[in-house]
Amino acid sequence: MTLLETIIISLIKIVLIVVLLLLSVAYMVYFERKVSAWIQNRKGPNRVGWFGLLQPFADVFKLLFKEDIVPDKANKTLHTLAPFIALFVAFSTYAVIPIGPPVEILGYKINLVVADVNIGILWVLALTSLGVYGITFAGWSSGSKHSLLGGIRSSAQMISYEVSMGFSIAGVLLLSQSLQPMKIVQAQYGWMWNAVVQPIGFITFVVSAFAETNRLPFDLPEAEPELVGGYHTEYSSFKFAGFFLAEYANMIVASMVIVTLYLGGWQIPYIDKLGLNNNLTVLLQIGAFLLKTAFILFFFLWVRWSIPRFRYDQLMNLGWKVMFPLSLLNIVWVAVLIMIFGL
Repeated sequence: MTLLETIIISLIKIVLIVVLLLLSVAYMVYFERKVSAWIQNRKGPNRVGWFGLLQPFADVFKLLFKEDIVPDKANKTLHTLAPFIALFVAFSTYAVIPIGPPVEILGYKINLVVADVNIGILWVLALTSLGVYGITFAGWSSGSKHSLLGGIRSSAQMISYEVSMGFSIAGVLLLSQSLQPMKIVQAQYGWMWNAVVQPIGFITFVVSAFAETNRLPFDLPEAEPELVGGYHTEYSSFKFAGFFLAEYANMIVASMVIVTLYLGGWQIPYIDKLGLNNNLTVLLQIGAFLLKTAFILFFFLWVRWSIPRFRYDQLMNLGWKVMFPLSLLNIVWVAVLIMIFGL
């Protein structure tokens, strides 16, 4: 494959992912409202379009035509830049997540991932660490005490839970002997899913993912009762939509990373033993990846409408006194498994 062909294929992958991601995020808002209505015994969106399916587009147009208000005391440059940082981080993380095994199309062997790089997991960790800058800049640049407190809370929260997240991932890397997401998925062949082998690491990673994405019960940076709207209090119009879009994009990324690291990725246990057609096998594996991701996303929504928000001291105690020791214990557990069974 020539350099030009590689560039063209990569551009096609990027365009497809951006389009699918925008549609997915728009309809995640719709499904969240439907799930919340189901839990609270309401109808949810049902007026705009068939079963309310055009509601996301109505919301986008509403935000697009609203007035963009910037406070007089705000740092206008950083105030404008903050939502773009959040969006850039959210969209860039998708580049290293494989949604299926390599396929052959028109004679070309194509990996179903934009960038199959050797340090894919480090790329995910690096970008998720940068995401806090968008929120912190938004809080500080708004010139509002409520926004500033939301930005400070987000910084402390992400630092606290990224430690546990990093140690949880260390157990996965010990077993797979690779930082490449594709190889991590292949190392979970059969029922060797990391969620089964190291359940403690799976639980600590999922909880850390909730904290990283600012989802209830970890949405202290937004906490309406005491901070009005938190770091995005002084945002309106499309800038507010940018933060909204980034939050749901991060939630989808977190779900895909959980599936990749702990639920076997696109693996269907022993599907290769069934003797199915290769194209059918690939389609089933892609479907399995999307189905697992949908299940984790539903879990995110279910938790939001079931569990009340923590107090800030409870959140920090959980991060440092419970999650951190458990993630260290998980590394010891994995090391013992490797030593005894040679995994």
